[in-house]
Order: sequence, then C-alpha cells, then structure tokens
Amino acid sequence: MDHQVYTLPNGIRLLYKHTVSSIAHCCFLVNAGARDEAPGKDGLAHFIEHLLFKATKRRSTNQILNHLELVGADLNAYTTKEYTCIHASFLKQHLERAIDLTEDIVFHSTFPEEELVKEKGVILDEISSYLDQPDEAIQDDFEDLLFANHTLGRNILGTAASVSLLDKQDIAHFIAQNYNTHQMVFAVLGEYDFKKLIKLADKYFGHIKANTATKNRAKPQTTGGEIVRFFKPISQTHGVIGSQAYAASSPQKNGLLLLNNILGGIGMSSRLNLQIREKYGIAYSIESNYIPFSDTGLFTIYFGTDTEKADRAIRLIHKELKKLRDQKLGTLQLHQAKTKFIGQIALGEENRIGLIIAMAKSLLDFNRIDTLDQIFAKINAVTAEEMQTIANEIFDSNSMTTLLFEPND
Repeated sequence: MDHQVYTLPNGIRLLYKHTVSSIAHCCFLVNAGARDEAPGKDGLAHFIEHLLFKATKRRSTNQILNHLELVGADLNAYTTKEYTCIHASFLKQHLERAIDLTEDIVFHSTFPEEELVKEKGVILDEISSYLDQPDEAIQDDFEDLLFANHTLGRNILGTAASVSLLDKQDIAHFIAQNYNTHQMVFAVLGEYDFKKLIKLADKYFGHIKANTATKNRAKPQTTGGEIVRFFKPISQTHGVIGSQAYAASSPQKNGLLLLNNILGGIGMSSRLNLQIREKYGIAYSIESNYIPFSDTGLFTIYFGTDTEKADRAIRLIHKELKKLRDQKLGTLQLHQAKTKFIGQIALGEENRIGLIIAMAKSLLDFNRIDTLDQIFAKINAVTAEEMQTIANEIFDSNSMTTLLFEPND
C-alpha cells in the first residue's frame, strides 16, 4: 500500500502519501458542491469558498492571506459540482502552519457582513468576465441543457440575480447541511512520520463536533437529442456535442476514459484533432472530455470554428463517432491507445498537488485508493469489444445533444 489512512472519532479522515521532497502539499476536501444548493441559491457553495479566506474568529483577511505566503507557500481553493477543496503547497517544515490555517478557515470563518458585500461584487465581476468568454460559457449552458431542471445543470458561479440575494443565513444553513465530518478528508503528501501526522490531525481537527447530516442527491433524468442554437455578438461559432455518461462507480468508466482519450483527449494526436484541425484545417480548438459524477457522468466534444465551416465540422465529428461505433479497434490500435493513456497517467503523477487531491477524492467516493499498478491493470483489462459497446451507448448520434453559439450578424 502506498498510502495510509486514519479516521478521527468525528469522522474526518486523514490521508497520507509519503514522498521524498523538501516540498509538501495538503488539501482539505469536502463532499459539498453546487449540486447541493437549495432552489434559488445558485452559486452558494462557490460563494462560501471565497468567503473562507476573509475572516475567522482569530484572523483578519490579511492575516489569513499572509500566514502561508510569508513563508513562500501557496494557498488556494476551488468549487466543483460536487466538491469544495482548499489546498496548499509549502516547504515541509511549515506543515503545522498549513494545518492550523486550514482548520481555522474551514471551521471558524465568521462571514462578516461587509465581506459578503465586497465578495458579491468580486463574483459578479467574475460572472461578467466569464460570460465574455463563449468557449467557457457554452460549457455551462450545455450542462444546463443536458441536466435540465436538475442541480447538476447549475453554473457553479451562480447568476447575478442569485448571488446578489445570498446572505449569512444561507451560508450557515448550507454548511450545517453539507459540511459533514464523515464526508471530509484532510490529505498530506510529503516526507513525514505518520504518527506525527495523526497527532497533528487530532490536535487541530479532533475537537470538531461530528456532523452526520445525510446528503440527499437526486439522480438526473436522461435527456438528449436536441439541437439548440443561440445567436450572440461573437466572431465565430462555438459548439458542444455530448450526452450523459457513466457514473464514477460504473465498470464502464475506464473504457470511456480510454475512448475519450483516443477521440479528443490530451495531446495533438487525438482523432478529432488529426482529422478536423490537421487534415481539414476547420477548427483551431477541438477537444473531448468525460467527467464522471457520483451518480451520472458527462461526455462532451467542444469545437470553435468559422461559421461557414461549422456544419462541416459537425459532420466530421459525427463521422469519427460513427467509426468508433461501427469499427472495433484492432489489436495494435488498442495497445497503442492503452500505452499512450497509461503514460499520460504516469506523467500526471508528477503534479503532486493534483495527485493528493485525486487520492482524497477517491477516498471520499469509494473509501479506497487504487495504486498506479491497479489503475494500469484496469485499463489493460478493457477489451475492444467493450469499447465498441460503450461507443454505441454513449456516442449514439440520435441521443446526443448539440448546442451552438453563432454570430448574430
């Protein structure tokens, strides 16, 4: 086993992975995100993440921001549809300083009214900036279309209207309902003695009162098959084609991850890039993505192109999808695809903070963490027959949804 886990009496889990380095990383992962917001409270999880850095019972905003930066460390956070993550990177001798600050902002933030007002302005600017980037905005609009009337369709940032109405009572209620101690992981990657880490975890997190409120996430209904166009003041056409996909726990997940990498994943040698950008020069940007959630998943293909080339780009995309549905991968093709994907995963291990966050997420999702060898074995076990079956389930053109942003002049 390449990691160790210890559970505090309140349910918070400590995860440790050893590495020999003068640099260490830690993260605090909470199983609470945008999909857990109540109706009309869009953007609340992200709003709270911002406010965690503003004031605690014993620290001002400047003291929070300077506590790690004064020793050259980095502190940051992000919110997804299902998680909130606070993470830090630092010289290994500053571990306790990082743990102290993490505990303080997660459990003792005071959310002063003046900071709520200021941070609303910051987020409203963030929303406006985001809307000015159609290649990003279309992704959220697509999720809203695909997960219609479901919390997974919500924009993580919220809307200008929803954010403006959020208050301190909303924050308190969300934290009470969703910051459950048995769904929290504090993870450390560095060169430490695990017994010392347990003592530090107990010192800073052991006194936290257990919160075992039950999370009630409803699975979205299956939708798809629509073609929707919006006309906007933009210079080129942006498009997303996609469908709902497999959940994180699905046995088909590894096959779809492999298919996605073949089709439009990392690197310039993906099928979509070679055919649509390199061969025909149609789209400057084209990629595919697969995001597994706890109870469903999202598969998308994004492209940006000149408006007169958009219809051809769509036809070529569906042509590549049809090939994967109709033609089973040959032995050499499958071997090359697996070798490429395994190599990319191995290189990804060099992103130390990304690695420890991924491990923490796996512990939350599955109560286990696969080693690299176990991950590689699962990828190598995928067969060409399985991949063709998956392609026919997920890449069915009749059930895929298409969203286009087109110039309005």
